[in-house]
Amino acid sequence: MPEPLFKRLALLGIGLIGSSVARIARERGDLAAEVVANARTQATLDRVMELGIADRVELDPAKAVEGADCVMLCAPVGAYAALAETIAPHLAPGCILTDVGSTKQSVIRDVGPLVPDAVHFVPAHPLAGTEYSGPDAGFTTLFQGRWCLLTPPPGTDADSVEKIAELWRRCGSMTETMEPGHHDRVLAIVSHLPHLLAFTICGTADDLEGESRQQVLQFAASGFRDFTRIAASDPVMWRDVFLNNREALLEMLARFMEDAQAMARAVRWGDPDYIEDRIRRGRVIRRSLIELKQA
Repeated sequence: MPEPLFKRLALLGIGLIGSSVARIARERGDLAAEVVANARTQATLDRVMELGIADRVELDPAKAVEGADCVMLCAPVGAYAALAETIAPHLAPGCILTDVGSTKQSVIRDVGPLVPDAVHFVPAHPLAGTEYSGPDAGFTTLFQGRWCLLTPPPGTDADSVEKIAELWRRCGSMTETMEPGHHDRVLAIVSHLPHLLAFTICGTADDLEGESRQQVLQFAASGFRDFTRIAASDPVMWRDVFLNNREALLEMLARFMEDAQAMARAVRWGDPDYIEDRIRRGRVIRRSLIELKQA
């Protein structure tokens, strides 16, 4: 077995992503010699110990990061600034600080200025998830065949970037480096806007009159059912994502609204060619995803 990449990996937040990394570390043995988990409540940490997915748990983030050579922020991105402020004085020199947040410019803005000089900061985003959260939600194959995007600020230590890339490769991911602003625009269309639409359409259904609402739920066809799966996602995490990728999300939403208006006009005025073209383009995208094994 290869040497463990890290002596001590501290996971700050042990939800779906954090607990999946912990499980992989436990199963493989070559991610970290020791895994320390931190969460906001003792009840969560007790559950982590019951599950046996960490070597040690700490309620105090400052204690959790002591002596760690890799610290991974796995909390909602809105909590990063306060977390970084708490842990910064306790990070060991030479430690790599990384994260798993869905927005990258906000992470660099909130965390970057607080990182001590002797600590290497490598923001990252594994593109994997389910609608479930909490330490029970994780599983060892979550990242298999999925992408992890690394967005290191200019001048980041190359060896540290490579170490984080290797960590994600050992978790089963393919890795790519991307400029943070570009990451946020891409994710706005492939992830953040679809979630915003799903939460909105479920809200619309929920606001219907009593009888209609009941029948929507009773006869939910696959289209609506797919939206409800996305809409079951963690509200705090997604609130933070929307607010921290505000500009890119609003830009993509505006483009979508223009396209939706064009589709509405085609339906209103009976333009079958336009409607069929849009449906065909959707099928092409679906086929491309299947070919790329990302479906």
